[in-house]
Amino acid sequence: MRVLVYSTRPYDEESLDSANQGKHQLHFTEARLDKRTASLARDCPAVCCFVDDALNAAVLVQLNQGGTKLIALRSTGFNNVDLAAAEKHGMTVMRVSRYSPYAVAEFAVCIMLALNRKIHRAYDRVREGNFLLHGLLGFDLHDKVVGIIGTGSIGSVLARILHGFDCKLLGHDVMENPDCLSLGMRYVTLEELLSQSDIVSLHAPLTGQTRHMINAKTLALMKPGAMLINTSRGALVDSRALITALKKRHLGAAGLDVYEEESHIYFKDLSDEIITDDVISRLTTFPNVIITGHQAFFTREALAIIAETTIKNISDFEAGRSNENILKSEKVVRPTSKEKRP
Repeated sequence: MRVLVYSTRPYDEESLDSANQGKHQLHFTEARLDKRTASLARDCPAVCCFVDDALNAAVLVQLNQGGTKLIALRSTGFNNVDLAAAEKHGMTVMRVSRYSPYAVAEFAVCIMLALNRKIHRAYDRVREGNFLLHGLLGFDLHDKVVGIIGTGSIGSVLARILHGFDCKLLGHDVMENPDCLSLGMRYVTLEELLSQSDIVSLHAPLTGQTRHMINAKTLALMKPGAMLINTSRGALVDSRALITALKKRHLGAAGLDVYEEESHIYFKDLSDEIITDDVISRLTTFPNVIITGHQAFFTREALAIIAETTIKNISDFEAGRSNENILKSEKVVRPTSKEKRP
């Protein structure tokens, strides 16, 4: 099958070619899919897309007119896809329903530790010959209360890691995970979790119900000096409200691997350009904020599984086989914590 792979980077091409083994005709482009670039897929029965490709109704119309019938997402999240419009045009949407949950969970812990012990600031200091410890004081992770919002595959791995630190675990989800309960996690309301946790880590899907779930009201519920970690979806957090909470010194620290307006910034080299997004520019000025470029998923193991699953999805579609990775529009209405990143 002829497939146009959008938003390609060298590592995408390498992993997909390795998994493909000549099964399909893969054509790679660095272009992000949007209304301007949809025409590139003309006469391609399938397109392969990433999290920042625009798959709204207007783009889907163009793809459908060009003969595209399969949208193969090389991601787990699908909030960038208008599933109802895809179904209307008879287009199949498939995703990578699961990959290495360890990649994101381990990265979340990495940001927690870096923020707590000020590793990013210490690194810069030493490079400038400054070996003073003033301003680098952290706390023991042992015995701290960590709230995990979304306890699916990634959230449960995070819970196991933090259990090893002897943290007290709180969870919030539409369903209780037996694996988390076995670790002593206590499920509570969102309000209770925010008010009791020293660290809050987000691992929920982005839906209409979860968009800006961390906002001015919910940030105010958090313990003074608490830490917020988001390695899930940027729009779970109202960035402007986050800035206010940081300026007021109510929030102690924030670690963000995702950003709600990241599609115009992430996965690009803007080092020689002026970034006109004032919100992320302001966030980068806080010494108690670490921002990374949506890299939590980025491990060899995760890339291999993503590529293998994507190729299998394309092969199954071509052969007329169904599998668990086909998305239906009703899934947007009933989110589960298993619908995660990258």
